[in-house]
Amino acid sequence: MILNLFKEKKVLILGYGIEGKATESFIRTRFPDIKCGIADQSDGPDYLKKQLDYDLVIKTPGIPKRFVTKPYTTATNIFFESVSRNQIIGVTGSKGKSTTASLIAHILRSSYNDVRLVGNIGTPVLSSLELPYSTDTLFVFELSSYQLDDLKYSPHISIIVSLFPEHIPYHGSVENYYEAKRNIIGHANANDYYIYNDTFKLLQTWAKDFQGTACPYEKDLVPTNTMLIGEHNTDNIRGAITAARLFNISDKDIIRCVSAFQPLPHRLECVGEFDGIIFYDDAISTAPESTIAAIRALPNTDAIFLGGENRGFSFLKLAEELAKHHIGNIVLFPDSGKEIASAIKTIKDYSPRILKTNDMSAAVQFAYTYTKKGAVCLLSTASPSYSIWKNYKEKGSQFQTLVKYYAKKNQNTKASS
Repeated sequence: MILNLFKEKKVLILGYGIEGKATESFIRTRFPDIKCGIADQSDGPDYLKKQLDYDLVIKTPGIPKRFVTKPYTTATNIFFESVSRNQIIGVTGSKGKSTTASLIAHILRSSYNDVRLVGNIGTPVLSSLELPYSTDTLFVFELSSYQLDDLKYSPHISIIVSLFPEHIPYHGSVENYYEAKRNIIGHANANDYYIYNDTFKLLQTWAKDFQGTACPYEKDLVPTNTMLIGEHNTDNIRGAITAARLFNISDKDIIRCVSAFQPLPHRLECVGEFDGIIFYDDAISTAPESTIAAIRALPNTDAIFLGGENRGFSFLKLAEELAKHHIGNIVLFPDSGKEIASAIKTIKDYSPRILKTNDMSAAVQFAYTYTKKGAVCLLSTASPSYSIWKNYKEKGSQFQTLVKYYAKKNQNTKASS
């Protein structure tokens, strides 16, 4: 491991969020002789200059590699150096990776005693290594493009669930983003596996050059008794099934596990039916492609909340989908709401009722006022959350809280009238 070379030397953890803190704990436990420092954006605008005083940097994913001025590694690379690749199932994709990774872990736990879901989904990989583990432990590792950008290893089993433009400001271009995603299979050998969603042509192209065994999604076993709705979730199930079959888990057990699997929060999560309106929280959908998938999964949508941080996405296909499903009520949040409104105007004979606001409370009141009874109100913004909210979780939680608040308020008003 590279860290063994830095005993008695100074190592800087660059970025001190959840992963940075986990890295510090791991270093201080495993390598007590290393002199460990911390630099974080909260230290001020010159925090990157602290690198000058250190021999090695451990970069956290949120900091682009172009800002690192010293030799560096990452928690992801340290993890791969610590664990046999045969114990690692890596999952990535533009959308769907959390559901697919969680479902794989859920299925594997039916046959294996120690299965750990780690990585981008919220559990830092180095935290998982501070707990006892063995050569029989399996790690299902959800990998973001940030984590893959400078990865020097490949998992034994790599799964790519989808691919479309995302995170362009971080990577600098769509091409760089795609190359970061491809890096999950960039260091594979002849004994490794690449499982891919063959509805994406670029993923098919990558399969042709893969050194090991390339496996398109299985299509002969798709359970119908599942709480995961939508065509995109059918793909996620297929990806998980393809992975599970590599572990010789019976189809009977796979079907049972898929049927029992609970959808993850803020991913087409049904908040409930209130005043005859069915509310869905799909706050995780932060790109037009994933919002289109959500609309197709819920064709009875009559109100939708759109907009957020402007990442330069094209919203023309989304506008066409809105018109195709005759969605009559639209909330537009800044900043991308302006671009979405412009795209809607290009659609002939489509004039939905639109509310432009930066207030979730006003948006929810709008939905209660105008959504047809028996129809769906969908939060699926097709844009990242950061223009208004801290992240998608804050946005989704705010939506759910206000939906329930106004449902109770409306009920009290009716009772007293």
